Amino acid sequence: MLKLLLAEDDLDLAQTLVQYLELEGFICDHVSNGIAGLNLIEQNSYDVLLLDINMPRLDGLGLCQRLREQGNDTPVLMLTARDQLDDKLQGFNAGTDDYLVKPFEMEELLARVRALSYRRSGQIQKLTCGDLQMNLSEKSVQRNGQALKLSPTSWRLLERLMRASPSPVSREELMDSAWGDDHPDSNSLKVHIYNLRKAIDGPFAEPLLHTISGAGFALKPPGMGKTNA
Repeated sequence: MLKLLLAEDDLDLAQTLVQYLELEGFICDHVSNGIAGLNLIEQNSYDVLLLDINMPRLDGLGLCQRLREQGNDTPVLMLTARDQLDDKLQGFNAGTDDYLVKPFEMEELLARVRALSYRRSGQIQKLTCGDLQMNLSEKSVQRNGQALKLSPTSWRLLERLMRASPSPVSREELMDSAWGDDHPDSNSLKVHIYNLRKAIDGPFAEPLLHTISGAGFALKPPGMGKTNA
């Protein structure tokens, strides 16, 4: 069962939306301002966030931007009366995944929520795994506060691994991420994984990059269990 958060200060609209979504089988929490929304998001795990732009204390754009800066990749559907292109671009720049202009049909809301629930957002600006941080907007990587230098290929491999963490990524998927459809020989991936492991694990006591037998490679925070290193 999917769990949603609706941040909307129009209480009549919010009540209508919550009742409709719950009748369709969703669990839907509601808050009327952005700060309350931020607090609930920190305490719970949601599949999709429905954010009104015009809210007191912290508006939808500000809330979405904070989440992306923190590395939260929950999909965001922005609800707003603003239908100008500049307003939509501002929303996408803040990290929203989709945009629905009021008034809207309930069936369209339902379709968009279901579509977003199948994926994580690609709009986040920071990825983390333990003490390893990857800042996508600044194109920087650091571990335990220490800046790391990566080649462009190592960067692409690390981004793919961090987006999937702690789940494993197959060799085929990693090669797609690094080289697209034009795969080099398999030894190239081995060399780049070696270099990536040397960069992110070499100077540190706890390894993060693990070889998963029969599955590929995975980034796992310390304490998630030993694997084939």
